[in-house]
Amino acid sequence: MAALRFGTDGVRGRVHEELSLELAAALGRAAAEVLGGTHAVLARDPRESGLVLRDALAAGLSEAGVTPLDLGIAPTPAVAHVAAARGAFGAMISASHNPWFDNGIKFFTAEGSKLSDDQQEAIEARLAASPLAPPGQVPELPAIQDDVGDWLASVASVATARFDRLRVVVDAANGAASHIVGPLLADLGADVTLVAADPDGRNINEGCGSTDPGVLRRVVLEQQADLGLALDGDADRLLCVDHLGRVVDGDHLMAILATDLRDRGRLRGDTVVVTVMSNLGFHKAMASRNIEVHVTPVGDRHILEALNHNRWSFGGEQSGHLVFLDDASTGDGCLSAVHLLDVLARSAASLAELADAAMTSYPQVMRNVGIGTRVENPAAALSDEIAGAEAELGEEGRVLIRASGTEPLIRVMVEASTESEAERVCTRLSNVVAERFGPGQ
Repeated sequence: MAALRFGTDGVRGRVHEELSLELAAALGRAAAEVLGGTHAVLARDPRESGLVLRDALAAGLSEAGVTPLDLGIAPTPAVAHVAAARGAFGAMISASHNPWFDNGIKFFTAEGSKLSDDQQEAIEARLAASPLAPPGQVPELPAIQDDVGDWLASVASVATARFDRLRVVVDAANGAASHIVGPLLADLGADVTLVAADPDGRNINEGCGSTDPGVLRRVVLEQQADLGLALDGDADRLLCVDHLGRVVDGDHLMAILATDLRDRGRLRGDTVVVTVMSNLGFHKAMASRNIEVHVTPVGDRHILEALNHNRWSFGGEQSGHLVFLDDASTGDGCLSAVHLLDVLARSAASLAELADAAMTSYPQVMRNVGIGTRVENPAAALSDEIAGAEAELGEEGRVLIRASGTEPLIRVMVEASTESEAERVCTRLSNVVAERFGPGQ
């Protein structure tokens, strides 16, 4: 079969095209051979393709001697938690923030962690060497939906204060936490209004969730709520809206939370781990507080590797994947929400005030440039152009050029002291990328 590549977070694509039932079954067989063990915990988000992909994946696992267990519709972090508790590897069927017609599969080890590069490469190699075949007989899947309650209890346990004075609007993205997040926060005392919490198989992430906070912003302002919380389709990321309707991104959330953890003696090594996408303003804010910043490539898998290797406790991405390693083995939007509301419950300040005090973002402009063939390291090929742009921007700017992990694109990002300067430099570099690597070059 054609070689398959893992992106920054598992396998993802258009269902029945890039991600067929035959491929899902083959992926199950390959994962069983590489990850071993006797059982696998399976869950999915509410996409209409989730059930057939689960059955195909389960058939492949069963053929390879692994018994699949059905966690039902549940967030990605619940899969990681339950897998670790049961000593089984896990598989989440979701395309995260993508539209309904896409889907994906990502795996967790029996310790609840993302796969290593070696494990991913071993699965890719087995897939490449195996002919595709229709899924075999779907096995009977023991239902373990009650295990989601154990994950919820662990999430709720991080709260150190009641949330009784907080009025919160939650956008569940019509996704995997639609039936979970409202009761979780209400049980901790919050006055919760839910939006986009009625999945129909096709409305996941549609005009809602962390990638489209427009409805959340409107409801927060209409209800004069304290803040809004936006999850994505599989509930492993969180973005917010303050009471003024302004989006509070992952960098601002990390700046607030890292400072709070450090002040409470819970930020091990006084270090926070971020990806290359984090804003220059975040780095400057952390330096002013004597908090070290460790930078990794894009993807929360790399965040987790750095945290585990160095025994640090907190990190995340600008996109809202936040990892609290003392509390969970992977990014968790519901856990992040509880941590943030806990800070607010202990503070006299609003989210708007905390976000403004935490950091000031530098203008950031990004362009996605289509390419003809994949380029592994475009930054190396454009080192002279990047050096020239960075010399021009000085200490008040930054350039990042990288290949997409999932699409035939090169992403060009420029930060500068003004929007116009960032636009100008980003446009120039994007034109260079198109001339050098665009289709037909």
